[in-house]
Amino acid sequence: MNKVIGKPINRVDGKLKVTGGARYTADMPVENLTYGVLIESTIAKGKITKLETTAAETAPGVLAVITHRNVPKFNQITFFPGGQSLPILQDENIYYQGQHIGIVVAKTLEQAQYAATLVKVEYQTEQPTIDIDEALQQGYDPERIFLGMLPAHSLRGDITSGHSQAEILVEKTYSTPMENHNPIEPSATTAVWEDDRLTLYETTQGVCSAQEAMAKVFDIPPENIRVISEFLGGGFGCKAFVWSHAILATLAARYVKHPVKLVLTRAQMYTSVGYRAPTRQHLTLGATKDGKLRLIKHIGETITSPFDEFTEPVAMATNMMYSCPNVDTNYRLGRINAGTPTFMRAPGEAPGMFALESAMDELSYALELDPIELRVRNHADVDPATGHPWSSKSLKECYQRGAEIFGWKHRNPKPGSMSDGESLIGWGMASATFPANSFPATAKVTIYNSGEILVESATHDLGTGTYTVMTQVTAEVLGVSVEKVEFKLGDTKLSKAPLTGNSTTASSVGTAVQAAAMKARSKVVEMAISDSDSPLYQAKPEEVIFESGKLLLKNNPVVGESYQEILTRHSLENIEAVGDNVSKQQQQEYAKYSFGATFVEVRVDRLLGEVRVTRCVGVYGAGRILNAKTARSQMIGGITWGIGMALMEHTVMSPHYGRILNHNLSDYLIPVQLDVPDIQVQFVEEEDPYVNALGTKGIGELSIVGVAAAIANAVYHATGKRIRDLPITPDKLLE
Repeated sequence: MNKVIGKPINRVDGKLKVTGGARYTADMPVENLTYGVLIESTIAKGKITKLETTAAETAPGVLAVITHRNVPKFNQITFFPGGQSLPILQDENIYYQGQHIGIVVAKTLEQAQYAATLVKVEYQTEQPTIDIDEALQQGYDPERIFLGMLPAHSLRGDITSGHSQAEILVEKTYSTPMENHNPIEPSATTAVWEDDRLTLYETTQGVCSAQEAMAKVFDIPPENIRVISEFLGGGFGCKAFVWSHAILATLAARYVKHPVKLVLTRAQMYTSVGYRAPTRQHLTLGATKDGKLRLIKHIGETITSPFDEFTEPVAMATNMMYSCPNVDTNYRLGRINAGTPTFMRAPGEAPGMFALESAMDELSYALELDPIELRVRNHADVDPATGHPWSSKSLKECYQRGAEIFGWKHRNPKPGSMSDGESLIGWGMASATFPANSFPATAKVTIYNSGEILVESATHDLGTGTYTVMTQVTAEVLGVSVEKVEFKLGDTKLSKAPLTGNSTTASSVGTAVQAAAMKARSKVVEMAISDSDSPLYQAKPEEVIFESGKLLLKNNPVVGESYQEILTRHSLENIEAVGDNVSKQQQQEYAKYSFGATFVEVRVDRLLGEVRVTRCVGVYGAGRILNAKTARSQMIGGITWGIGMALMEHTVMSPHYGRILNHNLSDYLIPVQLDVPDIQVQFVEEEDPYVNALGTKGIGELSIVGVAAAIANAVYHATGKRIRDLPITPDKLLE
């Protein structure tokens, strides 16, 4: 059989991307196109008292200026949890700076941009709440988190008993700042109406969910809406849900009776599509002198908008990461005058594991115990939160292999003991984990009598390699070369698929593709073995193998015939099958997670306090890897983002006016090539028969988890100074 899964083949869409042939949302050709530009509030709290639009409406090329005063009727629905529930253009109230208060539509982009500057707005201004301390003083304890699926408060064991058993206590507070998604491709919408039918070209991580949302907004059947997103230039969570700009563009297109394109500016990306909320996390770890955890208490404080309840779930991993009999996790939530936060790569785990893994490092120093040894002594052999066995877990192997590759045994454990000229050298490590989830998905496979294979599913490729790995899965199941397979995605006309997020696409859609391909080949096998003209006549299905585009006898592989021959003899142009990822429930429940370990080396300038990551090793146990090259690429990308999280990323909001002051890629710092060191990535081989039929787990989010903590731990090892407030900037080291 063709062994294609796991091979490091090149991206099947690579040529399109490097030649400019890949069409992203704003690239889609549409006739008679007009352009939309948003009008945004310039205050963070108050009311519109005067709105003058005459000059804009009479400007050259302008087709419409839509505000709350003339907005056509449409259904206001609640997109939260997930998006934002603030009603669009319904009244004069302002809740945050950058709130969409109107849209200008003109024949050219330049005309729309100019007309938007002519709209004059006056406000009655109120004092906004911006500071997290002020918000938390007036805050509350939410009842549920993570889209309302989990209780906010979780308690295992007896915290008082844990305190009495603990001989060493670490009680510290860690904080992470507001962070913004910065995908290369800004969010964009092009809306085309034909009577009551809508075609929407949308930068979305879920064409099917966008279709359902728009059907509710405009009160038309979902089947009257087609949503297309062939390529996505990154998403990371900010393109997971329908935001108000997409509704306004669609509303405007129906109003002016012309297609409307609206592309967010880079600055608007900071106020229009969510962000990662700032967090403050109070960690208490208690252990015996031999390093056994007896107590973990994790209180997460964060903020949300004035009208939604989004809680960054920082303590989710704390409940399952280490073996500890007494664990208490809870949250406190405050409201500030900003838009609603949303998911950002590894929501909960990325900031939460920064705090937990930093605290574990502090505990290791308090115990004078190697950081790896402390983690091994508290390794959870079963899921501590549920008692269920792991579907698979290779965390100990990740520690061992990572330490060997990195050379951890040569580390001098004393802080400040390693140096090179004017640079202090530090080594740090941290654990990583992320749930291995999946959602219902379907796929369709068509085998043509030409020998070509078409696979279809309404999923997405965010740049991670979905086109490629789905091609590989199909090619292996059918025993054909990858060149014979075409995979189509990103269109609601295709088989239904879930939102691309939470590192679930390979598991969800990949398993559906596998099922559809197996059904299609079974149909062809049945045709052959029941056909007296076939060399496979009267063979049993299990005696047939698939190789080089042919069906062959397992015990005599020179006997067989091709897909083309079978279909042609039966006068069939093609044969097709639809598969899904619904499988029988396992007799025993399993805890399904990916795990990993990150090791980093930093150099800290003695005089300037500048931190550079000079070396990084990441080792992961993440189930079956579908493509070694694209998987490694994902891990490098996540680690790079972790470097940015640790050392650079910080959205700065004016404490007086609620304006984001660094809403561009000059002032909002992210790593560039010179900031990224040599990164070594390895995967521990895992065969997981329980997680799904393919044995795959998610890796996209896993790769960022623990990186910031490993860097912070390395900085402490280099300098003896513990930075608990991200990002780690020179001023904090030089205080």
